[in-house]
Amino acid sequence: MMEADDTLHGLQERELRQRMELQQAPQVAQLLQRVRQQQSSRPGFLPEATAELATAGLVQRLETVVQQASPGNRSCGIVNRSPLAEPRRDRYARVVVQVRLRCGAPETAAVLHSLESGSPRLFVGNLNLLSTRGYFVPGSAGPANDGGLDVSFDLYGYLRPNPSAAPANARGGNNANAPAGAADAL
Repeated sequence: MMEADDTLHGLQERELRQRMELQQAPQVAQLLQRVRQQQSSRPGFLPEATAELATAGLVQRLETVVQQASPGNRSCGIVNRSPLAEPRRDRYARVVVQVRLRCGAPETAAVLHSLESGSPRLFVGNLNLLSTRGYFVPGSAGPANDGGLDVSFDLYGYLRPNPSAAPANARGGNNANAPAGAADAL
């Protein structure tokens, strides 16, 4: 009889804890909504949902910044821009575009500053600056090339983490070679 009484008392305490947790559900939902709103207003992550859309957004941002630094591409132009496939190893997927520009020094500084100081947060890596030296043509008064810089770099940003991906990574990560549904079997 005492054993049944102890079991009953334990179940009553458990039920009380569960009711208390359920009463807190609206407050937790409000807090979660507030945190999500704060995160959406922060410039840290790219706004696009997929890597393909984010790549297009990076290229569009690059074109806008170059156009602002040199209207009409008079002293700065994009020579090449190509997406770079990054294997997804981390929780934060990185989207990379390899860029090559031909610009003057002031325009290069303006482009790099605009890219790194804007919103959403973008990063410049593997920056290479090469001078395009002028050469003298016999019979001319000055160099045949106006100089400038050949600039190449990786422009990258990070996608907002997918909430459903976090538990999978916490279990030890996703194996890209595993068959579909293998992660669910863990």
